[in-house]
Amino acid sequence: MKRRFPTRPAPLPLCRSFALSRLLSGALALALMLWGVALADRAVAQTEAARPDVVRPELARPEAAKPAGASADAPRQGGAMPDAGSADAPRHGAAKTDGASADAARPDAPKIDVARLYTDQCAQCHGADRLGGQGPALLPESLDRLRGPRGVAAVIAQGRNATQMQGFSETMSKDEIAALAAYVTSPLASVPTWGEAEIKASREVHATAPQLTRPRFDADPMNLFVVVESGDHHATILDGDRFEPLTRFETRFALHGGPKFTPDGRFVFFMSRDGWVSKYDLWSLTMLTEVRAGINSRNIAISRDGRHIAVANYLPHSLVILSTDDLSVEKIFDAKSRLGVTSRVSAVYQAPTRNSFIAAMKDVPEIWEVATDPNAEPVYPGMVHSYEKGMVEALASSQGLFALRRIEVSEPLDDFFFDPPYRNLIGSAREGKAIVVNLTVGREIKQLDLPGMPHLGSGITWDWNGRAVLATPLLKEGRISVIDMADWSLIRNIDTPGPGFFMRSHENTPYAWTDGMMGPKKDTLTIIDKRTLEVARSLTPEPGKVAAHVEFDRDGSHALVSIWEDQGALIVYDAKTFAEVKRLPMSKPSGKYNVWNKITFSDGTSH
Repeated sequence: MKRRFPTRPAPLPLCRSFALSRLLSGALALALMLWGVALADRAVAQTEAARPDVVRPELARPEAAKPAGASADAPRQGGAMPDAGSADAPRHGAAKTDGASADAARPDAPKIDVARLYTDQCAQCHGADRLGGQGPALLPESLDRLRGPRGVAAVIAQGRNATQMQGFSETMSKDEIAALAAYVTSPLASVPTWGEAEIKASREVHATAPQLTRPRFDADPMNLFVVVESGDHHATILDGDRFEPLTRFETRFALHGGPKFTPDGRFVFFMSRDGWVSKYDLWSLTMLTEVRAGINSRNIAISRDGRHIAVANYLPHSLVILSTDDLSVEKIFDAKSRLGVTSRVSAVYQAPTRNSFIAAMKDVPEIWEVATDPNAEPVYPGMVHSYEKGMVEALASSQGLFALRRIEVSEPLDDFFFDPPYRNLIGSAREGKAIVVNLTVGREIKQLDLPGMPHLGSGITWDWNGRAVLATPLLKEGRISVIDMADWSLIRNIDTPGPGFFMRSHENTPYAWTDGMMGPKKDTLTIIDKRTLEVARSLTPEPGKVAAHVEFDRDGSHALVSIWEDQGALIVYDAKTFAEVKRLPMSKPSGKYNVWNKITFSDGTSH
């Protein structure tokens, strides 16, 4: 076949040729400039990549979960050391420095073999790989509450009361303590593996749940409170009628995210920032089983039928599903977007009316819905020609139990609040913005301007003048924002003495209580009349001491308030008269959770 060549175009007129040459010259200059910038960026990236002590977070890829039998040393039981935080942990590989590490690097400081020092003094309790053992993991993600190496150095030197963490001020020099603090607050050289084999190897069975038809005590099992005492890492089970402790026991280090209850209220599950999930029998007051589902975890959620528990992990990037029966692994999702970009899982929630889990992705613009119904409908990731029975022309990506549905959004969302029917969620976007997503259609339907950083996860609802409203505290401003959930418009801002973190109420009380723990008035509670949307009064339980986290008893007649100090207390108030009824000394009671309010999804508390 004869090859045909295009005919040569006629030459351009001189003026057009000159103009075109100028245009091409400008474009070439711009291309060269951009090429130079790209080369410079590439050089910086190569320099960072060559550093053995830093893992670039955008390149870190946690290894996918390995099947049983995969080799890895599983850490032992986690105990107590420095406190882990509720604020977002730094991404793995983000180097942190402050005065303590600078002190350790002084020219006149003696040379210290810090790796050897860690092996000799810390590895026996915290693991040779810093992933935890008898003590907790020593990683930046786990130690963020201590505000860097200086805070960690103080704990190394002084120890922690009521724990097995002794002080080393008499056996180590100041330089050694500073060097060790800098070492344990620096990121690991590589992202560790934590898959099915590691989770299975970590499992500890302490007891078997006895066959019972009723609790072994005479208190109302539906009006129990589980009180988390983070000061010395204990939990108290409190009789909500008499306000007397039934028992107190040691927990894993730094519980986080709130305990979750089975639908019948018998079993409660705790989660620590080190990824330990603990199953406790409230009827026999016995710890049953524990397993480590991650290295750094955010929270847990339990399915509507009480059979499955989901664990949201920062490290590794995964969503782990466990059986509530024995805490065995049922499913591990590698947290990657549709495009393969890895992400931390910042939270997971139960959506009871949807029979699913909803997971928030920290680093990618997706929301995940995972079915907890064995008969869940197929999930079609692409276009569907027709949903008419027998006429569907599409390929399902998954269906049935643990079917994964991805909802794409314009930007990563965090800190979710759900309307009571669980048709819509509202999530925090960039500062001052919130986005409403309709879960049924899987699309954004509204963007809100909410300056002051609303803490949506602590939002509550009630009916106001025939309208369902959402009220949320702000983390950076002294206000409560009240929003109409019909059209997501702002109804009113209610001024408070300072920014707060928690807000609580109950269906049987006309008042909502909020704290000011994020501002200068940390000791003051504000009580809002839900009928008038006005401040009714304020309370200062103990001047100069942080007052926070209110929870109501089963019938809403009493409000329990925490004095959030190591030498703190739990204060019981009459919800009508605001008079103090009882005060129980406790060690930083950071949270208390009423069985009935949690399993019935009371509008006055978070879930």
